[in-house]
Amino acid sequence: MADLYNVSKIKQTLALSATTIAFTVCFAVWMIFAIIGVQIKKDMGLSETQFSLLIGTPVLTGSLIRLTLGIWADKYGGRPVLVITMLSSALFTWLLAYATTYPMMLIAALGVGIAGGSFVVGITYIAKWYPKENAGTALGIFGMGNIGAAVTKFGAPFVMVAFGWTMVAKVWAVALVVMAIAFWFMTSDEPELIERRAKGEKAKTTAMALEPLKKLQVWRFSLYYFFVFGAFVGMALWLPRYYVAVYELDIKQAGMLAASFSIAASAFRAIGGYLSDKLGARKVMYLTFIVSIICLFILSYPATDFIVHGIKGDINFHIGLDFWWFTIIVFVLGLFMSFGKAAVYKHIPVYYPDNVGSVAGIVGLIGGLGGFVLPLMFGMLNDLTNVWTSCFMLLFVLVSIALIWMHVTVVLMEREKHPELRKGRDLPELDHAHTNLSYNQ
Repeated sequence: MADLYNVSKIKQTLALSATTIAFTVCFAVWMIFAIIGVQIKKDMGLSETQFSLLIGTPVLTGSLIRLTLGIWADKYGGRPVLVITMLSSALFTWLLAYATTYPMMLIAALGVGIAGGSFVVGITYIAKWYPKENAGTALGIFGMGNIGAAVTKFGAPFVMVAFGWTMVAKVWAVALVVMAIAFWFMTSDEPELIERRAKGEKAKTTAMALEPLKKLQVWRFSLYYFFVFGAFVGMALWLPRYYVAVYELDIKQAGMLAASFSIAASAFRAIGGYLSDKLGARKVMYLTFIVSIICLFILSYPATDFIVHGIKGDINFHIGLDFWWFTIIVFVLGLFMSFGKAAVYKHIPVYYPDNVGSVAGIVGLIGGLGGFVLPLMFGMLNDLTNVWTSCFMLLFVLVSIALIWMHVTVVLMEREKHPELRKGRDLPELDHAHTNLSYNQ
């Protein structure tokens, strides 16, 4: 197996860099409604729930399609599958510009969402170019493509203000087509696929690819990703609207401030992958969850005014975050989410080297569903509670559940499987020195 990685460094570097850029473009398209959705909401007079459904629809498609695309990438190779994914999404993104009713926009949005499936294809493709000990760093670099959300938030408002939201859809569609062509000519098929073809071996069946999904461990990783990725997508879609409504900013200012979160939650993912390789992903996950809980606790507190009846008169107090403090805390939250995203995907090629596509697909599917479900819940919570910070209250509960499940599992590992380990020492599950051991709770 080691011989598979003795490939040209030029081909390996091209595969990683081209796939990362392609994923960046795909993610920019996937997040397009974060900006144009605000204008569409205004033009069509949509309710909060209708708006949430519109911005979440591409996320739903991009999530549900991930398992299928992951299996196809394992079977037929990531290179052709990624090109087909980009071209398919480009078609619907172009057609979006001609949608004139809300139902038409929802249908077009379903097709736009195909771009979101590019993630699992890229993960499957890149994982087969690198050995396990370097997989975390390589996949972390690839995951930096999430910065496409910031590309949309920086660029789309200016295009939209100058030419209208339909031009944003057309420009983003053309960018996908150009990237698909460039990717095809810059990259090569993964070494494993070439060797399999040379030996005349058949790809595994769908049933074989789905076999790891019976393990609870896979679903535990999926819950982690539901928060670190699903909440990231949900917030990336929701923040421009939040800035406009809560802090009364215009869409260009809101887009730029929201982009800082997307940058933090994307650009530092490579560092998370490196730390996972060197320190163990368990430590990175603990750090991610603990810092996220602190940030979300602060963000959850609604702006409040209260009066203390003092000796010489009333004393007025105000508790709340101005948009600068809010942006700083959101940036820190995004930073640690990026570490967590890399840590989750560090596990997959280590534990499931022969089923990277299907396992990455289901983890990505569940995480992506978070990006669809959470904006909907944000909108419904606003309608129900009339409190803007209710979205952060929901995320606080979610990350608390993830941390508790992870810690309970770690404690059980220590007590039942590895009693000889000292308390606090990194466990084999996430220790690169013990990559052949696993625990499926």
